[in-house]
Amino acid sequence: MSEILAVKQGIIESIKKAATEAQQAGKLPSVPLPDISIERPQKAEHGDYASSLPLKLARATSLNPLNIAKSIVSFMPKSEEIAEVSVAPPGFINFRLSTGWLTKQVDNILEQQKSYGNITKGNGKQIQIEFVSANPTGPLHIGHGRGAVLGSTLANVLDAAGFKVQKEYYINDSGNQIVSFYRSLYSRYQQCLGIDTEMPAEGYFGSYVTDLARELIDEHGDQFLKMPREEAESKLGKLGLEKMLLKIKESLEALRVNYDCWFSESSLYENGQYDKVMAMLKQSGYIAEKESATWFVSTALGEHKDNVVVRSDGTPTYFATDIAYHYNKFITRGFDTVIDIWGADHQGHVSRMEAVVGALGIDPKRLKVIISQMITLKRGGELVKLSKRSGDMISLAEVIEEVGVDACRFFFLCRSADSQMDFDMELAKKESQDNPVYYIQYAYARIASIFRLAEEKGIKYDDGDVSLLKEESELTLIRSMLQLPEIIEMIANTLEPHHLTYYAQELATIFHSFYKQCRVVTDDVDMTKARLKLVASAGIVLDKTLGLMGMSAPEKM
Repeated sequence: MSEILAVKQGIIESIKKAATEAQQAGKLPSVPLPDISIERPQKAEHGDYASSLPLKLARATSLNPLNIAKSIVSFMPKSEEIAEVSVAPPGFINFRLSTGWLTKQVDNILEQQKSYGNITKGNGKQIQIEFVSANPTGPLHIGHGRGAVLGSTLANVLDAAGFKVQKEYYINDSGNQIVSFYRSLYSRYQQCLGIDTEMPAEGYFGSYVTDLARELIDEHGDQFLKMPREEAESKLGKLGLEKMLLKIKESLEALRVNYDCWFSESSLYENGQYDKVMAMLKQSGYIAEKESATWFVSTALGEHKDNVVVRSDGTPTYFATDIAYHYNKFITRGFDTVIDIWGADHQGHVSRMEAVVGALGIDPKRLKVIISQMITLKRGGELVKLSKRSGDMISLAEVIEEVGVDACRFFFLCRSADSQMDFDMELAKKESQDNPVYYIQYAYARIASIFRLAEEKGIKYDDGDVSLLKEESELTLIRSMLQLPEIIEMIANTLEPHHLTYYAQELATIFHSFYKQCRVVTDDVDMTKARLKLVASAGIVLDKTLGLMGMSAPEKM
């Protein structure tokens, strides 16, 4: 556990002990104590932490909450970390951290270096995060980019929180959409070779299919025209599928997104897992034959309707393969928790997936589904719909190329997943304080420039005395740095990584303010060394925060 989380837990235990002693001494009625929590007050002048326990006890005891607060505080023990415990209307207990303890945390951060902020909440439990998983029948778009950044950032945070994390991409390489892709590619292949043929009605009409066909002609010539159509479609299609997957991987890697596992949907059929799971559900009474199809009896588990798993033509539905896939995740591979990040069009799929997980004998609470809402691309105030290059939708690769990976990652992350968002490409490219990416990274570049100056002057800070740090802007910066473990803990609980973007902006703002108010390298050698230690620790925290978001920390801008 980090120092600050240990202090928070200590405060909670002290409040509980003091309230119990106040009850034993007859100062408070002996009613059961509710769960005790502390939070950061909205106004800094109220202290570092506050408890609303007296307000909760007032409802149970009908006593004045301010008097309850005073009774509890009278039994609070002294501690090195806490400088002051006070009472505030209408019934809060406020805690202020001591300056001596705060400044010691600068040395603590410097000692921990890159591991600062890490916590042990996960205790090695295995979490799988499956995200993006777009059909390999076309290039990724910005919606996929948002899911990719959500997933990879969440994986980084959960890793820092002590979980063993596996990132997975589920390849939809079987089913009707693959057949349509194969047929579309073969039709374009024929057309590029001068053969007049129509595209299938359900085909993929994007210009990328024609580009892909031309690539395959360059590599293989017209050899697929010499085969029976079905064989040609299959062989050409598989080559095209490999190329599309490679393009998807390239786009994701350009966004700094890497996976531990690329899981093939078709493997569920090849290894018999799909048949095994369907047989299990049938034996348990959750599979029924009706209306010429096979159904999962969702209504038996509280759903308002049953769901088709095998169509009347004998082909499995998307839902059916997802059942086998989640059995594989939980039972075959044994993940403690599975997190799925899906696009907004999968919202209706959530409740039935939770129901079927329960039918497989797995606690549905072990499945967490995050719905990533739609994203609108703008250039200034103008809505952008089509690619200048191809006339089709704008691909993720084009957006990364235009605005840069750091801006993409930050802006994709800066709203909660369940909020629709606008992505302004012009703002993302701005090199000014209006652009939060520039503003945050400039704080890190400023830190690097301070150390270049110190190096020029031959100043080393190893023996700096952090107890000299007493200015309010110095202490405010330390307080901000100490929030990182709390942010990591909160995100691990809520699965909401967008909080990192707000924290990074706040930390950068506080650092810029400190920089303006406190000159670091001066003729006062002792103060210079102390402040260099503070700046070095701020650099560690800022670098860690940027790293969790998958962003770079530039030393010059």
